[in-house]
Amino acid sequence: MSLWHGAKARRAAGAALAVVALSVSLAACGGGDADGKEQNTGASSSAPGDEKPKESEGSGGTTVPDTSKTLATINGSNGFQVLIHTADRDEGGFLTVTGTVKNTAGDNQQVPLQWNGQESQIKGKGRSFAGITLVDKAEKKRYYVLRDTDGNPLTTTGISRMDGGTSVTFFAQFPAPPSSTTQVDIQVPVMPTATIEIS
Repeated sequence: MSLWHGAKARRAAGAALAVVALSVSLAACGGGDADGKEQNTGASSSAPGDEKPKESEGSGGTTVPDTSKTLATINGSNGFQVLIHTADRDEGGFLTVTGTVKNTAGDNQQVPLQWNGQESQIKGKGRSFAGITLVDKAEKKRYYVLRDTDGNPLTTTGISRMDGGTSVTFFAQFPAPPSSTTQVDIQVPVMPTATIEIS
């Protein structure tokens, strides 16, 4: 019985560490784009544990990832383009991926439901990027977006629709692959697979 309680406590401590690491990561990203481009349209990056995903009201308080480099460009046939900017290991054993989603179509579109993920626990948490996975082909392992103790995914939430020509930044946090792994495939549902470098 004590082993089970110890495991539960370790999971809770790990989730708390993930929230702190995520907060530090997002704070370090800064609050603006050097080119002055649009940062966020139709959604906000919410911290894990928020009761419900909320639509952005343009308050300007959202931090954005470093978009100065692009590890991969994923073009879908659904009118969306996903740019992956960073895939950084954190000291706590996590891997944080940041990117930008662009609606390349000329009209308002709903973000694919498949991006939420197919797990029943996640479906009840609202719109998110919890369906994104990483595949380490060398180790033959697949990594899913981490969850907090309430089952909320450690990823951007609340994006449901995007106007034509707009873009929105996002993050997703995963368990880190072994240090020997320098590349992983990123799989965004209904989009082609792309290979990205881990730093």
